[in-house]
Amino acid sequence: MCFIILSIIIIQMHERFRRTFIVLNIKAMSTEQNTIHEFDFNLICEYFSMFERQGPGSPEATLKALSFVEGLTADSSAADLGCGTGGQTMTLAGKLPCRITGLDLFPDFIDRFNQNSVRLGFQDRVKGIVGSFADPLPFEKENLDLIWSEGAIYHIGFRKGIETWRPYLKKGAFIALTEASWLTNNRPDEIRNFWMEAYNEIDTIPTKIKQIQDAGYLPVASFVLPDYCWIENFYLPQLQVQEEFLKKYPGNSTVERFIEMERHEQDLFMKYREYYGYVFYIGRKL
Repeated sequence: MCFIILSIIIIQMHERFRRTFIVLNIKAMSTEQNTIHEFDFNLICEYFSMFERQGPGSPEATLKALSFVEGLTADSSAADLGCGTGGQTMTLAGKLPCRITGLDLFPDFIDRFNQNSVRLGFQDRVKGIVGSFADPLPFEKENLDLIWSEGAIYHIGFRKGIETWRPYLKKGAFIALTEASWLTNNRPDEIRNFWMEAYNEIDTIPTKIKQIQDAGYLPVASFVLPDYCWIENFYLPQLQVQEEFLKKYPGNSTVERFIEMERHEQDLFMKYREYYGYVFYIGRKL
C-alpha cells in the first residue's frame, strides 16, 4: 500500500495560481496517488480561474503605474509575465496601442485570457500563450519595450526575475511589477514568521529599489497598493466561491484545508496590513 501526504500552503500572491505552493511530503509513490496530486493542482487552478484577478490589485493601480511608462507606439511590444486570466492585461490594452503578449504556466488561465481578449475586441494585438517566465523566455533578446508583472515575480524571486528579464528589454525599455514588501522596519513575530516561510525575499522598499538599481535599471517610481486592492478586489470576492467549493466537494479534506489557509491569510492581512503590502516598482533599463 502506498501513500502521498499533501499539505497545501497558501502564501501571499498574485496574482495568479502563483500565490499557491504545493508542498509534498512523500512517504511513497503510486500511480493512484499521482492522480490525487493532479486533482489538487487542477482544483486550485479551478478556484483562482473564477476571479477576474488572481491576486491583489486594481485597474487604478495598473494605470497609475502605466503613467510612468513613456514612448510606447503601435510598433512597440509588451509582455505581461504571469498574466493569469488577464485582468490587468486588458486594462493595459485599453490604454496602449502596442502588441501585448500574456504569458502564464496554466492553460486554464490562458484560455480565459484569450476569451477576455476576444470579448473586448483586443484579439488582433493581445494574445495569451502558455509558458514559463523563467529563462529562456519565448521572446527575442532586446525585443521588448515593456515587461509587466503583477504579483508573479516571487515565483522565481525578485532579484533573479529582474536580472533574468533584463536581456529581453531594449535599452531604455521599462519594467513594471508588484512585489510583496515590508512597509516598516520592524514587525510582529507572527507575520514575520509567516512571510519568512512563504517568501523569504520579502524586504523593505529601499532594499527593493536598490536591487532594481543594482540589476541595471534606473528606478523610476514606486508606490504602495491601497488596502482596497486586497480587501474589496481580492479577499471579498472569494467568500461566496469558498462556500460553493465546500459544497461542491463535501468532506474533502484537501478543499477544507485549502479554504482554511485562504481564510487564515485574509485574517493575517486584516490584522497586520500596516506592516506589509504589495508595492509597484517601475524601472527603466540602462
